[in-house]
Amino acid sequence: MYYKFSGFAQRLVGATAAAAYTPQGLKPLVPTESPAPDPIFGTSKPAPGLPATDTYLGTNKVPDLQKVFQRSDGLPIHLKRGYPDRMLYRTTMALTIGGTFYCLVALYIASQPKKQ
Repeated sequence: MYYKFSGFAQRLVGATAAAAYTPQGLKPLVPTESPAPDPIFGTSKPAPGLPATDTYLGTNKVPDLQKVFQRSDGLPIHLKRGYPDRMLYRTTMALTIGGTFYCLVALYIASQPKKQ
């Protein structure tokens, strides 16, 4: 037996499977009519110039990255990939410290009384 919330009676009432899985105000997940095929992307055949294998997708890099990030070398996770990570971290820290210093100087200058 399927149930749905009745907006009129404010309680659960019996319903069909389609009505129970389609809440009020939402459209059903399955379209009622099939869309017309797209003339460009409507085919499931690969393009004639591509090889039979899916080499254009590239290789799966996840296992290699898992090995790098799960290595127990005492480095924090945001510095595990070497020199580029160190440079990005140092640039971020320099901008943060520089921005803080700039804000403090600007607040100090703004708080000074104006000379007439």
